[in-house]
Amino acid sequence: MTIEVNAPDEAREQAAILDFLQQAEPGMQRIDTHASIVFLGRSRVLKIKRAVRLPFLDYSTLARRRLACEQELDVNKPFAPQIYQRVLPITRDPAGLHIDGSGPAVEWAVEMARFDETLGFERLAAQDDISTPMAIALADAIVAAHKQQPALRTTGWVASISGIIARNTDRFRSLAGIAAPDIERLDAMSQAARLARQPTLSGRSEAGFVRRCHGDLHLGNIVLIDGRPVLFDAIEFDPALATTDILYDLAFPLMDLIRYGRTAAANALFNRYMERSADANRDALALLPLFLSMRAAIRANVLFTRSEQGGDNRTADWNEARLYFDLALTLIDPAPPRMVAVGGMSGTGKSELARRLAPMLGPAPGALVLRSDVIRKKLFGVIETERLPEEAYTPEVTARVYDRLMSGATQVAAQGHSAIVDAAFLRDSERASFDTGAPRAVPRDGLFLRADLVVRVARIGPRRDDASDATAAIATLQEGMLLGSVEWPAIDAGGSPEQTLARACSRLGIDETIGSQA
Repeated sequence: MTIEVNAPDEAREQAAILDFLQQAEPGMQRIDTHASIVFLGRSRVLKIKRAVRLPFLDYSTLARRRLACEQELDVNKPFAPQIYQRVLPITRDPAGLHIDGSGPAVEWAVEMARFDETLGFERLAAQDDISTPMAIALADAIVAAHKQQPALRTTGWVASISGIIARNTDRFRSLAGIAAPDIERLDAMSQAARLARQPTLSGRSEAGFVRRCHGDLHLGNIVLIDGRPVLFDAIEFDPALATTDILYDLAFPLMDLIRYGRTAAANALFNRYMERSADANRDALALLPLFLSMRAAIRANVLFTRSEQGGDNRTADWNEARLYFDLALTLIDPAPPRMVAVGGMSGTGKSELARRLAPMLGPAPGALVLRSDVIRKKLFGVIETERLPEEAYTPEVTARVYDRLMSGATQVAAQGHSAIVDAAFLRDSERASFDTGAPRAVPRDGLFLRADLVVRVARIGPRRDDASDATAAIATLQEGMLLGSVEWPAIDAGGSPEQTLARACSRLGIDETIGSQA
């Protein structure tokens, strides 16, 4: 990457200002990136735009840097009002340089509140400290951010994809140490995937799924503040770069979680996002291998560039870049899909097993879970935790629920993605609808969980904030039901969730130690 400073005077002037800021507060820390210099004080952060002109941005004049600071504030304040405060000048008078002084401005800075860096998602992922509730909260934050933005029916995003792939490939070709066949395979498979999915890509744009997104949503740009994920450092310098399909925006944190081996968190993020966003996103799941791979390739590209700039972390950055490159190769060649139904009476642990199984079924980021309790609540337009009346459980309503379950599973599998159907499946007809459903080419397995009544009742009692309306009375009534001929393998679910998972994995031929299958 070529860095061109606008003029020697501009560079010298900024260097003097940066030296001043380094000493402006006791203990001020400086962090340099390819486009910015960040100064970390005790309670605030000052971010300066570097006086450079790059292929994708131009900060070479003071006026351009001021505009970039203002754009950064405008773009990021809706995402992170807790962080982004204002744009302020660095001024000069006869006495010298001042932060927000009364003299003429010689530089501009974005002022931000300092947060606890130990709560950044990149660090949390490295320490395996991202819980399922945290991943769910992140999904909610991303859904909310996407819903804030209007649809942009533009062809620019779809037209840009080929160029993104080509630029990554050109960059990889310029590097020593990456096998040429691997580079060419990644390029060929990425371009082939783009061409194969062109109708879906174009249709998504026309349907309103292309919006001004965050644009750079890797885990390093997410932090926990007051226990909630906050998105920051969105792309401000080029709206076109951030105007993408919303699933491409989602793909960045998904890919990063996979890179850190946090497949359960990635799957929880994926499932929650899909649950809380438009059902039409299921018709675009075939885009995920391409989107995830592109994000990994971009991250590799950035880290390769950083390693070439020297510094103490040069070797670590190179090794990390190779991991992302290898991940891009893996993600562009997804595992085949499969369909799994998890049945059983109330309290047997169906939802718990489905949640644990989902990250283990390829392609990445794991299976989409379709849960009858959630679909029933959606049918009646209520939140998941609101209890439904008895008339919501008539045979006619239940038939509608299973119709939606099966059509949803078919929709997902047709996109080359795995689906898990989480429902009781107490009737022969319900199990048959899964066994004989489309698409026939996708392998499917049904599992039927069994546990004693006393175990089931003990599990149902403590439930809180759950979509299930099951009670101890319902569990007792189910004991007398005639289940017909249950041909699905019976799974002893009377023990711990880990034991049930091990038995299910054995039946499905899954090695539970390997995690997600990309």
